[in-house]
Amino acid sequence: MASNARPTLLALDEALAQLLATLPDTAQRQELLATLDADGRVLAQDVVSHLEVPPQDNSSMDGYALRCADVQSGSALPVSQRIAAGMAGVPLQPGTATRIFTGAPIPPGADTVVMQEDCVLTPGSGESITVQSTPTPGQWIRRRGEDVTRNATVLARGQRLGPAALGLAASVGLAQLQVACPPRVALFSTGDELVMPGTVAPADMAAGAIYNSNRFFLAALLRRMGCVVTDLGIVPDRLEATVLALQAAALNHDLVLTSGGVSVGEEDHIKPAVQQLGQLDLWQIAIKPGKPFAHGRIGAAHFIGLPGNPVSSFITFLVLVRPFLLRMQGAADVAMPGQSLRADFAWPRADRRREFLRVRRNAAGGLELFPNQSSGVLTSAVWSDGFIDNPPGQTIARGDSVRFVSFGDLLA
Repeated sequence: MASNARPTLLALDEALAQLLATLPDTAQRQELLATLDADGRVLAQDVVSHLEVPPQDNSSMDGYALRCADVQSGSALPVSQRIAAGMAGVPLQPGTATRIFTGAPIPPGADTVVMQEDCVLTPGSGESITVQSTPTPGQWIRRRGEDVTRNATVLARGQRLGPAALGLAASVGLAQLQVACPPRVALFSTGDELVMPGTVAPADMAAGAIYNSNRFFLAALLRRMGCVVTDLGIVPDRLEATVLALQAAALNHDLVLTSGGVSVGEEDHIKPAVQQLGQLDLWQIAIKPGKPFAHGRIGAAHFIGLPGNPVSSFITFLVLVRPFLLRMQGAADVAMPGQSLRADFAWPRADRRREFLRVRRNAAGGLELFPNQSSGVLTSAVWSDGFIDNPPGQTIARGDSVRFVSFGDLLA
């Protein structure tokens, strides 16, 4: 007699831990890349500074460098020299001031900088100034090494590089950086019902046919994660075709990613095809939307199979494939960033699974809920700017604090 027992669902955190355990902590492939071209890449080795930044004390303002002790009420200080950025001055003569510009080195003997707005040029022969404020030692002076000290690690291995990090690497003299190579991902969809936009007009669609939306957002998500994507299109719902497609995709790729066909129906051929070629774990994960998820190996390539429903595929990519791809590049931080925000709605029906509710922020600083949370309603992912990470068995009352995860933060 067949059992009616529900299959055991795997907690998301446990599934993610098992998934990440299949990868090394460091990037599998590395390359030396121009710093200018390294935005979004993951650093493969520490960046250590061999100099101090700034290399000498310098002015943070246009003004005058002088000694505080020389400033007396109503007295004028002759200007003895002029120092612009990139110039080297001479020691300050006692009882004088140096005209100085932002970034210029502080001349020996000066202990303060007075903004030009607080100084008045004194009429008469020669250039001199009267200081109209009471300076304090060290004001408007950027000290040598206050940003970076010699031998300091300024960027750590495993960091995903952004514009500011590239500027910091350049400030310590690095024109090239050792980074992880972008993952090579083969992408294809399964399903005889799928039709590519542009090949058939909406009025001519056959009964049961749908346009292949998953292919478009998955390719975009992969590229957002820094991957090199090979789009292999739609594979027919036949075991032999699926085996051939997987076999070819595994040859020159780090990951083969599919959408659909990871259930156990008669037309779901991914499972037997991967098992024929390599090894496969088929998981039922306790998340909603989502649940069916497959991971395995085909030769040296990893395989991941996502559910076919578009929102399930979209969310499952964000919570499982995103951290997997980051770790594949050696990223140290693969956690899902979140913040506490106010729910401006009620969610009275708790689910046994961990829910990802599509929401968007409103002008009052709270969160609004998309009215239809079905796994097939892709408009929910477009309307929203993130989701609520709602624990299993948790209801939400209007005004409750909930954990909000921004799509922008996930894909930055």
